Amino acid sequence: MTAPTQVGYDDILRVWHEADAIPEIEHAWLFDHLMPIFGDPDGPAYEGWTLLSALAARTRRLRLGVMVTSNRFRPPALLAKIATTVDIVSGGRLDFGIGVGSRPDPPEAWREYPAHGLPFHPPAQAVESLAEACTVIKRLWTEPEPFDFHGRHHHLTGAFGNPRPVQRPHPPVLIGGRSSATLRVVAEHADLWNIPGGDMADVVRRSALLDRYCVDIGRDPASIVRSIHLPVDVDRPGVTREAIGEALDAGFRHVVLGLPVPYPDGIAQWAADELIRPSL
Repeated sequence: MTAPTQVGYDDILRVWHEADAIPEIEHAWLFDHLMPIFGDPDGPAYEGWTLLSALAARTRRLRLGVMVTSNRFRPPALLAKIATTVDIVSGGRLDFGIGVGSRPDPPEAWREYPAHGLPFHPPAQAVESLAEACTVIKRLWTEPEPFDFHGRHHHLTGAFGNPRPVQRPHPPVLIGGRSSATLRVVAEHADLWNIPGGDMADVVRRSALLDRYCVDIGRDPASIVRSIHLPVDVDRPGVTREAIGEALDAGFRHVVLGLPVPYPDGIAQWAADELIRPSL
């Protein structure tokens, strides 16, 4: 993951070009914040989906996505259209990441809502909205005829998606989050589930809770790939390697390495040599 903030476009493009040529690196990610959440609060922050489309056009092999899209930022029908466009530009390499959106704490992750005229709904309402959004987006990707949708949070009349994504029936859906309410949405809608690393005991408990929710609705828990985001410490690669080992032992086969800014030359090759290959 290259957070698109406190750096320039050329910096991110350089890292993605390098990673695109390294077979051990399978996927690359941006995040979805409209203002910085670390570093200089007045520093640059790029819009994730616009940047992702540009990077999709400049890479050839990497699977790619936004980890994770804030469902609070864009209406689901518009987001479905945006994601379809990126899947087409990339030749079918999109992993569609989505989540509830930032919590009201810390302040750095909340201020972007009033700063952009966006409402910040209570958590329960936001999770319900996410579930409806996942339903709407999948229908727009797959249904052959226009449809109406009237939920509690989203209302569409004559909704129809054309063109369709390259990937059929649709791009893989990755949902990020750790709350029990969000995990119920994961059980129903996700192909991959992502959680931030850190407290591995809690990560394991959340994974077990997801297993239970899957069983409750008759879904095989193994059908959801477990994904984890781990911050990279370039000064202490051994710490990151240890975290990768713990994640793999816990059944998390989709490991996202969060690179710190600024991105030095050769950072992708360094990550492959120091972190990925020793863990294979």
